[in-house]
Amino acid sequence: MPKQLTSQIVTAAIQGYEAQKSRINAQIAELRAMLAGSPVPSAAAPKAAPRKRRKMSAAGRRAIAAAQRERWAKMRGESAPPSVAAPEAPKQKRRISQEGMKRIIAATKKRWRLAKAAKAQRAAVKKAAPAAKKAVVKKATAKAPRKTAKKTAPLKKAAAKETAPPAAPAATEAAAQ
Repeated sequence: MPKQLTSQIVTAAIQGYEAQKSRINAQIAELRAMLAGSPVPSAAAPKAAPRKRRKMSAAGRRAIAAAQRERWAKMRGESAPPSVAAPEAPKQKRRISQEGMKRIIAATKKRWRLAKAAKAQRAAVKKAAPAAKKAVVKKATAKAPRKTAKKTAPLKKAAAKETAPPAAPAATEAAAQ
């Protein structure tokens, strides 16, 4: 093994071990299928699609590089690492003007005023609705009185069959034609 491992050697080793791992997992799956008594799937199992690589911004790369340089400096015993880039000035925090705040407050008050008026209107309509229904019912009863059917006890089926007159044969023949 070489004394210094480069990133290329490490990534190649990782890829080799992952390939071995996938082959071993396929063999384990075949053996489990044999235990269960199900048919053995083909040895060529479909591989998962490779993950998309994420892109890192230039600022992120710079920050990582600076942190690594700092770690190297500590290992070597240097007091302060060389500064690569001047620190960027932070962006000023955006503030809303007094005029803008007044407009937002006025719009909010207007929205709530309209919502309150709409709610009051719905309540008034709800109150008036039952009174209007009662008036309609009273008018209907005044014009034509409703006929109420007297409730009777349900007859037994056997008694109903005995009292029912037999069907007229002439009526059934006429309906058939």
